[in-house]
Amino acid sequence: METPTDHEIIRRVRGGETRSFIDLVDRHKDKAMTVAIRMLKNREDAEEAVQDAFVRAFRALDRFEERSSFSTWLYRIVFNVCSTALSKRGEPLESVSHAEGDGERNDEIPDIGELPDAIIEQKEFKEIVLDALNELPPLYGGMLTMFLLDDLSYEEIVKITGLPLGTVKARLFRAPAMLRDAVLQRMDLKEIAR
Repeated sequence: METPTDHEIIRRVRGGETRSFIDLVDRHKDKAMTVAIRMLKNREDAEEAVQDAFVRAFRALDRFEERSSFSTWLYRIVFNVCSTALSKRGEPLESVSHAEGDGERNDEIPDIGELPDAIIEQKEFKEIVLDALNELPPLYGGMLTMFLLDDLSYEEIVKITGLPLGTVKARLFRAPAMLRDAVLQRMDLKEIAR
């Protein structure tokens, strides 16, 4: 038996099989949670935001026009819920100015051969990268997660964030450099601590 598509599940839910919505939740909860954690920097807040986003998605499912993927539509809801939560906490969505870092950078993330021997251990390096990713401003962390980890296109991120394509490209150009700087700083601190 073939696995039903998101659109097929949505049609079932609209047809009265409301319990089928659980299949959509199961299918998309992990990625939605990853974006929420990157933006809110707190697991409990992220869980609450994702739950709220799924409730909103369920209530608005009749208005979903199926012109885009369900995941893109859901990410838009998650993004908006997280943005609202940040606003209520008085935290900026983006703490890097628009003018800052607009120039092109020719820096590259070092390959594994350039890393200090003590950091080469994969698990430790992964922890450093995840910690650094969590420290990025919410907009950058969320967008980088969607682009790199969830493999969303620029166009899908435009639909989710509501930002112009040029702005999305600029942020996604800057975010890896910010991540690289944070990783290298953490690695330097680890070397000093040894």
